[in-house]
Amino acid sequence: MQKAGLLLSGFWIPAWKSVRMASSAVTRQNPLANKVALVTASTDGRKQENVDRAVATLQGEGLSVTGIVCHVGKPEDRERLVATAVKLHQGVDILVSNAAVNPFFGNLMDVTEEVWNKVLSINVTAAAMLIKAVVPEMEKRGGGSVVMVGSIAGFAPFPALGPYNVSKTALLGLTKNFAAELASKNIRVNCLAPGLIKTRFSSTVRRKNLNPQTPWKDREPSKPEDCAGIVSFLCSEDASYISGETVVVGGGTPSRL
Repeated sequence: MQKAGLLLSGFWIPAWKSVRMASSAVTRQNPLANKVALVTASTDGRKQENVDRAVATLQGEGLSVTGIVCHVGKPEDRERLVATAVKLHQGVDILVSNAAVNPFFGNLMDVTEEVWNKVLSINVTAAAMLIKAVVPEMEKRGGGSVVMVGSIAGFAPFPALGPYNVSKTALLGLTKNFAAELASKNIRVNCLAPGLIKTRFSSTVRRKNLNPQTPWKDREPSKPEDCAGIVSFLCSEDASYISGETVVVGGGTPSRL
């Protein structure tokens, strides 16, 4: 038994040193130094404010440029967004796709074709087209990282928000597909699935009592900063072997399809 203990010690001591070294690498300063990022969102005032705060957190990690926040529903908007980044900062390394709409509260049977088209067009199609637009610029830089912002609603649907829920579930599949297709270009694609974040939208959801159950029932919605660190990690070299994954920041809300 003593000999076995010595053997284990001989194995774990260098292993622990490796863990210590890896840990210190993870906590190194400015993991996104000299990177250029695009961050998209809706132009809703409260959400704009929260995205600004989240981007400020990313800047604290060394991001050399905040993204440009705008609507991305039209091809010309997406083209202008990418062109502006290239003109100002000579390229794109990171895309955080966060633009989304939710124009409907009610039963699925009452959803019109117009509503379905609008939600899927902005929340899914526009995200796919924006990735397509930035890939050539990321290739010029030798690779890049994409983070699509989904929602816990993609796993645990919010009552009365059918089209929104479906669009967020679709992003999980979009993440997997793009991750597989873009691996050869050294572009990683992952997804962030937040729970309720303190915005005008979450206030409405809570007021209507539509939020999914979480172990932290009495806790306030999370802050943008709770997600910014995850985005920073996924875009950094510390996550260089992570692609096609979805990270849930949902306060323990069940997250299985």
